[in-house]
Amino acid sequence: MDAGARMLLVAATASGQGKTTITAALARGLVRQGQRVRVFKCGPDFIDPMLLERACGATVHTLDLWMVGLEACRRRLLDAARDADVVLIEGVMGLYDGNPSAADLSRAFDIPVLAVIDAGSMAQTAGAVVQGLRDYGPVQLAGVVANRVASEGHRQMVAASLRGIPLLATLPKQARPLPERHLGLVLPGEVDDIDAILDELADQLHLDSAAWQAIAPRLPEHIEPETPVPPLLAGKTVAVARDAAFCFIYPANLDVLRELGARVTFFSPLADEAVPIDADAVWLPGGYPELHMEALSRAARWQASIRAAHAGGLPILAECGGMMAVAESITDKQGRSFTMPALLPGRVFMQQRLAGLGSQGMPTASGEMRGHTFHYSRLDTAVEPAAHALKHPSGAQGEALYRLGSLTATYFHSFFPSNPLATAGLFTKGAA
Repeated sequence: MDAGARMLLVAATASGQGKTTITAALARGLVRQGQRVRVFKCGPDFIDPMLLERACGATVHTLDLWMVGLEACRRRLLDAARDADVVLIEGVMGLYDGNPSAADLSRAFDIPVLAVIDAGSMAQTAGAVVQGLRDYGPVQLAGVVANRVASEGHRQMVAASLRGIPLLATLPKQARPLPERHLGLVLPGEVDDIDAILDELADQLHLDSAAWQAIAPRLPEHIEPETPVPPLLAGKTVAVARDAAFCFIYPANLDVLRELGARVTFFSPLADEAVPIDADAVWLPGGYPELHMEALSRAARWQASIRAAHAGGLPILAECGGMMAVAESITDKQGRSFTMPALLPGRVFMQQRLAGLGSQGMPTASGEMRGHTFHYSRLDTAVEPAAHALKHPSGAQGEALYRLGSLTATYFHSFFPSNPLATAGLFTKGAA
């Protein structure tokens, strides 16, 4: 019989408290001890999972009660707990922020919370903050991690303030924090010494072994097998752009394409690689085209191939950064502008303030496709939208979706498992 795994949801009062740092340090440290660790990210996110995957050595999937769904989340957790010694879930924003929130996920699966407190500018007040986090919901609290602890005396003051709640771990102020930029952390592949940083964080994390051993391993309740996905893309090849400019890809999206029967291949526009000649459809996911505008504008083979694919009627899904990269041009915050392939008439402008954020659902002929949006750019275009997503949970108008011939373009990031039938339609000629 499966013994299960220690399961913890790592949460905090807000963003910026150190959830990702603590989760990564804990995962790396446990892996180095010979533990099998699986990590999940709560809520829509592409960047944190890449760092957490580097820390634990296993694919990091998304858990979200609305976008992913209750039963799909339960299935993911059960599979992980059967395969691992420890399952860590990094929360999103503050513990109670959002609808659904990380606290909702904790309660849905009876997973205890590990509260991260940025103790850099507090001491005894940590106890009040932690008790508020526990009691407001309430949630089951496994313990506390105090981040940015200055000294042993500081640690003792924080521990005494908790009134019996275990201080599970502490992490001192980091000399080398994880590097960030406008959409979040810098991608792990772009940080030369990322593994050294993760090892340093794991070394600096002081874990109370007695408090850790007190967390009992467990398994989520049994669930029924999922319904098989029909092979609607059998015999088709979907070419996916994947490089530093096109990197926002849910692993579950690739799984769904393969479950639909598609052969998935990858190519790099940034390396001026053409759309593969055997492609039956193309997916241009989001990423950082704004950081690579000049290289993309010079990539003549890539630009010619995507224009030819569009002219030839190949289904093309261009999401967020992918849409930016097929507009007429991208202009950065300094006013520099670079030309793109112009499949979508219109110009993209980077801006300082956030232009779109949150969960949304896109209506399709096969029902709602769930996903999210997160971008700092705007598209100026005269093209009339074919549809709009709806914001969750308000139902207000969300991101526009544009269709020009075989091109589907939008700032909306689709979560393919939420609607495999609609996914198949996106990559089927004439289906739109």
